[in-house]
Amino acid sequence: MIKLATVSPCYNEEEVLRHSVERLTALFERMIKEKLISEDSMMVFVNDGSRDRTWEIISEQHRENKYVCGINLAHNVGHQNAIMAGMMTVREWADAIVTIDADLQDDIECIPQMVKELAAGHDIVYGVKVSRQADPLLKRLTAQAFYKIQSSMDVESIYNHADFRLLSRRALDMLATYPEHNLYLRGLIPMIGLPHTTVDDVISERYAGQSKYTLGKMLSLALNGITAFSVKPLYLIFNIGLLFLVIAFGIAVYVAYSLINGTAVPGWASLILSIWLVGGFILISMGIMGAYIGKIFIEVKQRPLYHIQEILKN
Repeated sequence: MIKLATVSPCYNEEEVLRHSVERLTALFERMIKEKLISEDSMMVFVNDGSRDRTWEIISEQHRENKYVCGINLAHNVGHQNAIMAGMMTVREWADAIVTIDADLQDDIECIPQMVKELAAGHDIVYGVKVSRQADPLLKRLTAQAFYKIQSSMDVESIYNHADFRLLSRRALDMLATYPEHNLYLRGLIPMIGLPHTTVDDVISERYAGQSKYTLGKMLSLALNGITAFSVKPLYLIFNIGLLFLVIAFGIAVYVAYSLINGTAVPGWASLILSIWLVGGFILISMGIMGAYIGKIFIEVKQRPLYHIQEILKN
């Protein structure tokens, strides 16, 4: 039997925490009875600088429930960094970990199958969403578009996989050797290269509260996922620049022809349109290059990803 730990990042999750602990406790006890996991398995909740009673509830559940452990980060560091903080802290405590959001919208019934796949020799088991009907329409459409864009940019990732996955201790030790600060775990973990497989994950509606992943955060994650693993946007700028040169050459030929034939007509609209078109392209190009330069700036400083204020462990 393996010692399993679930790792759940929490940001203002006071409305769902008790319910999530109840569901995971029932699952743990069933898996222990089936001899899939050991009795000293645990569920670890990582408080990512919540402004509500999230840490108080985690502390309360820790006192009342033998499976509950907690990690309190000193301040909010973001979803990906909070997951990393949990994984790197817990990797010495368990044989394998499962990362799952605290709202448990992912199907926790996949976890027993993940453990069986681990026993079958897979170090990484991805939860792949086979149905996203519980997600809002806009989120479904943007997520699918993002996965397709990632694929076109040669970013290695698992289609329709978010952050619900099992990692063996060996996989965690290998992940710990990656020093980068611009974390995009969905692209980073497939680079480990250990034996892996997938399980079907049917998303359910939240028990209470609202998702903390706003549109702005999703767009930021998407941008990070592309710029952290692909240089194709830079080559795209170069190719578009070449296209602009071809168009400019064509316009020059047309203007020369018009002057020779005396058919040239002064055009304010075409001039302004050209200025805005080229100006917009230049600004977008500078923004893309700036994103890469900004990432270099962050990486070279090598600041810590997180600071842990308190740990609750049985």
